[in-house]
Amino acid sequence: MSLFRVILAIIFPPLSVIDKGCGSFLIVLILTLLGWIPGVIAALIILNNPNR
Repeated sequence: MSLFRVILAIIFPPLSVIDKGCGSFLIVLILTLLGWIPGVIAALIILNNPNR
C-alpha cells in the first residue's frame, strides 16, 4: 500500500480501488455516496488486503 494510494483513498475513495476490480469499485462508490467515512474505511481495507 503506497502513500499515494492512501492519500487518494482519503480524498476520493473509489478512484483508489479502481484497479482492484469492478465489484470493489462499486462497493466503495456506494459506501462513499452513503457517507464519506464508510467509503474511506472500505477503500483502506481493500487496499490493505494482500490477497487482491
